[in-house]
Amino acid sequence: MLKINILDYAVIDEGETAADALTNTVKLAQTAEQFGYHRFWMAEHHDVNAFASSSPEMMMMHLLGKTSSIRLGSGGVMIPHYSPLKVAENFRMLENLYPNRVDLGIGNTLGTPLVNKSMNEMRPRKQRYEENINDIKKYVTNTDDKNHRFNEVTANPTGETNPEMWVLSTSVRTAQLAARQGIGYTFGLFPHASKDKISAGREAADVYRAEFTPSAVMKEPRVMAAPFVVVADTNEEASRLAKALDLWLLGKMNFSEFKRFPSVETAEKYTYTVEEVQKLSENRSRMVIGDAKSVKEQLETLSEALTADELLLIPLMPKSENRQHAIECLAAEFNLIKKEEG
Repeated sequence: MLKINILDYAVIDEGETAADALTNTVKLAQTAEQFGYHRFWMAEHHDVNAFASSSPEMMMMHLLGKTSSIRLGSGGVMIPHYSPLKVAENFRMLENLYPNRVDLGIGNTLGTPLVNKSMNEMRPRKQRYEENINDIKKYVTNTDDKNHRFNEVTANPTGETNPEMWVLSTSVRTAQLAARQGIGYTFGLFPHASKDKISAGREAADVYRAEFTPSAVMKEPRVMAAPFVVVADTNEEASRLAKALDLWLLGKMNFSEFKRFPSVETAEKYTYTVEEVQKLSENRSRMVIGDAKSVKEQLETLSEALTADELLLIPLMPKSENRQHAIECLAAEFNLIKKEEG
């Protein structure tokens, strides 16, 4: 059965504060749990004024305490910035407090040049991505590996269970890395516009499954596809809401053009250049837009094309009530099992 998940950015909407955004994220996670979603992940972004999700691990801890069964994860921890041991310790702590509910999703984004410099100015060498992943897996599972340079180091607290590990990618190369490491593979349709991303995603998924080696964090290959979704009661209303995401994805001034996530009204008043209009059209390849019925059909077609086991849906829409309504509508359309209240 296709599992449906949510990725959230802790969006700070126009007229709201960061505290409002974090409160809204708690409500969204609770709604996702109530309506039968399998996972709820937090993104990691730095120096983006419209997003409050700078520390997914901290937000995961809070959300785990505010929910009871849904899996919580990072989508993803930007590991080039961090010590593998510290990442493992954070997630070992979460796993001990909330066993079998923790996902360690990782990514390779460096952020803007200024963010990268500010987070890494004292590091002695450029970090190697697969080495970091291998280190994190070794520490998070406390595997005895006599060939590892720090085999005598233990990531505490130890425990009987391990978090799942996933890598976010848009390439076959990273799919092969995920297969070698024995971790889950998330193919991101949302990071970049591309006409051939479906074929690229299918190739990546096929290679990943063919080359997968089981590990202590994942016994069988798992493929997840991650698009932006904009859902409303009608196709017309969804298209209108998508205008805000259209504007945001122009990404001007390293996403600092707006201090808050733009509203539909802001998007409708915005003056676009000819080049920007073309970019808006190209960026629609990163989204699935429509009413719940049409979005479900599009997502099922997508999951079949990519042979995905799960979908990671990103409802990057203006206003908390629209995001809430979107995931409720999709839950009903997908016939997810709603949790009884009380």
